[in-house]
Amino acid sequence: MAIHSDWGNWLPQAVADADPDGLAVWYLGCNGFVLKAADGTTVFVDPYLGTGDPPRTVRMIPVPFAPEDVAAADAVLATHEHTDHTHGPSQAPILTGTDATFFGPSASVEIADGWREDHGVDSGDIAEVSEGDSLEVGSLSIHVESAHDPDADHPVSYVVECEAGTFFHGGDARPSEAFEAIGSAYDIDLAVAAFGSSGTIPDKETREPAYTKWYSDENMAAEAANQLQTDRLLPTHWDMWKGLTADPTVLFDHVRRFEYPRTIEILEIGDRTDL
Repeated sequence: MAIHSDWGNWLPQAVADADPDGLAVWYLGCNGFVLKAADGTTVFVDPYLGTGDPPRTVRMIPVPFAPEDVAAADAVLATHEHTDHTHGPSQAPILTGTDATFFGPSASVEIADGWREDHGVDSGDIAEVSEGDSLEVGSLSIHVESAHDPDADHPVSYVVECEAGTFFHGGDARPSEAFEAIGSAYDIDLAVAAFGSSGTIPDKETREPAYTKWYSDENMAAEAANQLQTDRLLPTHWDMWKGLTADPTVLFDHVRRFEYPRTIEILEIGDRTDL
């Protein structure tokens, strides 16, 4: 079934029309982003346009675009295999409609392999990555690093370097020695951290109510930013699921006594920031 956008095509058109001096970064809601470099290189990270699995998971924000409206893309990156990060209806049309390649860890690629039959994706457009790999996508150097996400089978994180600066996307990962190593190895300008509340969500199999903590809370998000030594922290995922949403402004109090981040940047779905 084709995905219907609540907003029409204005957001992918805004990306197509943009001519950034450095690296433009649009927040797609949930944990999704699209990056566009000065040379036009365009990379999507964890774009998810589904509505969840009501009543278990209920999307609380608009669907910002239909994937068929993406006119140009060079890569789609997945951090791990969960549906809101690796999703055929959201991501396969970007692959078939552009020259983009899907890059993901083993568990994500296992899912994406099914898109060949289900969505007509060419096998050459799916590539597995693992920790320690580096990719050159246009003017962007993308490094695959470890990630601590106890709910995922094989999570990774991505460090995206370009002339304008360094962007970090950790998926749904939480503070860990992996973040400490990344913070020591790279000079991160803008880091994404999944942040949300805990709640009671029906179990995926039994549908019985179960205590659920999928993302970092306030203290964990502050710890993650400090471990990554990031100048700017951009909280994500707080807007997405009914029962697990949160107020990102509380993070200002929690990071105040840490050296990092220097600033917190809060974007709503569809907003743009730049490096």
